[in-house]
Amino acid sequence: MIYANCKQHMAIEMSTRSVALRRSGKRQWALKPHDLAVALKLVVQRGTWLPYAALAKQLRLSAFEAHAAVQRLMVARLAVERDGGVHPVMAALRKFVVNGAPYCYPALRGEVTIGFPTAYAVQPLRDMVLFSEDMPPVWPHPEGPARGPTLLPLYEKLPLAARDDAAFYELLALFDALRMGQAREREIASRLLEERLK
Repeated sequence: MIYANCKQHMAIEMSTRSVALRRSGKRQWALKPHDLAVALKLVVQRGTWLPYAALAKQLRLSAFEAHAAVQRLMVARLAVERDGGVHPVMAALRKFVVNGAPYCYPALRGEVTIGFPTAYAVQPLRDMVLFSEDMPPVWPHPEGPARGPTLLPLYEKLPLAARDDAAFYELLALFDALRMGQAREREIASRLLEERLK
C-alpha cells in the first residue's frame, strides 16, 4: 500500500514536472516577485484551495499569472499539489522567505508619496519598534491612508490585495521589514515569520 502511494505520488510529480518543463521552452525558470506573494497567500488560506480564477481575483492578478506562479512554486518545491489543491511546503518556504527571498527581492525605495503603510509601520511590528509615525514606509497607491517614503511592493496591485486580507498584509509587512529594516527589525521580523510559517 505504501509502495503504491509512493509510486503514484512520484508519477504525479513527474507528470507535473514534465508539463512544466515542456512549457518552459528549455529555459531556466526563475521565481518572479509576485510568486512570493502567491506563496504567502497559500499560507494564509492553508487547508482551503481556491480555483485559479478566485485566487487571481483576490491577488489582483490575471488567472494566467496566478496559474503560472503556482506552477513555478511547484517546480521550485515551495508548493505541492495534493488533495485536489495546491499547498505550501512550509519547511522549504520558511527557509526561502527568511534566508533567500530578501536577497532575491531587495527593497527598492523612492520618494515620499501616498500609499499603504508597510514593514514596521504595520502590526505586529508597530508596537515593537520605535519609529516616527509621521513618515512610515508605504507601498505607493492613491487610495492609501498614509504619506511616507516609497517601498515598491512585490507587484503593482499588491497593496489592494493586501488591504482586503489582514493576515496576508501582516506576512507581507513582516517580509518588507526583513528586507528593508535595521538589524533589530530584521531579527524580530525573522522570528515572527518563522512562527507564522510553521
